[in-house]
Amino acid sequence: MPRINYKDSDVALMARMMRAEAEGEGKQGMLYVGNVIVNRAIADCLDFKDVRNIRDVIFQVQGGNYSFEAVQKGNLFYNRARSTEKRLAKKNLDYWRQHPGKYALWYFNPYAPCPPTWYDQPFSGQFKNHCYYEPAAGSCDSVYSG
Repeated sequence: MPRINYKDSDVALMARMMRAEAEGEGKQGMLYVGNVIVNRAIADCLDFKDVRNIRDVIFQVQGGNYSFEAVQKGNLFYNRARSTEKRLAKKNLDYWRQHPGKYALWYFNPYAPCPPTWYDQPFSGQFKNHCYYEPAAGSCDSVYSG
């Protein structure tokens, strides 16, 4: 049973985002970004109460900007999904979760050491250039159950 329901178009969309956000961090880095995408669709809390599917997550607007920089910048995100990234996206959608992205709802590249918190959310770990952050205890139990 998959972590969330999805269509082939969701796999391709998610694959494009994973590549655009983390191609330089290899397959493992793309899988961690995929964790965050799926976690946001599962989470029913904080900034993610109104996103229930992959398309909602990818195109979510917060503070007047898309949540994922790649949507605005038009870099790799607007290229066709490749089979390699589609396989990784499907793996995330079906079952794959690992630390530091296992329960993370946010990541970013600080171009410096990872801060211990980010907008009051605790640091869960780092992979290459990306820092990952989980919701603070008690603020989003749904992400831990999905």
